[in-house]
Amino acid sequence: MRTRAIKLLKSFKYALEGITTTLINEQNFQIHAIGTITVVSANIFFKITTIEWCIILICIALVLSLELINTSIEYLVDLVSPSYHLLAKRTKDAAAGAVLIAAIICSIIAVIIYLPYIKKLLEC
Repeated sequence: MRTRAIKLLKSFKYALEGITTTLINEQNFQIHAIGTITVVSANIFFKITTIEWCIILICIALVLSLELINTSIEYLVDLVSPSYHLLAKRTKDAAAGAVLIAAIICSIIAVIIYLPYIKKLLEC
């Protein structure tokens, strides 16, 4: 039982190391982290609803998670294909495209959520 708990704690430790390493070393993840802080601040400022918070948090989780997956794919591709290869490029581009699609859609969702609050603020 104790061994199982230690394994579980180690798995959390490794996951946190992955997040921390990516945050320190990857510019795109840093940009998304700054975006996260900005969006959470906007949520607090506008006092958005619970449902809106949930939607925004799902968007944040989606984009950050995809960025972590994209980074891991890039590392793996660089490991197995250190020299240029068209399929390696396509793999990296597709993974980056997944992040871009999620970021664009989540930005649109943010506009839909925040626009009424911004309009209300400007009416005062």
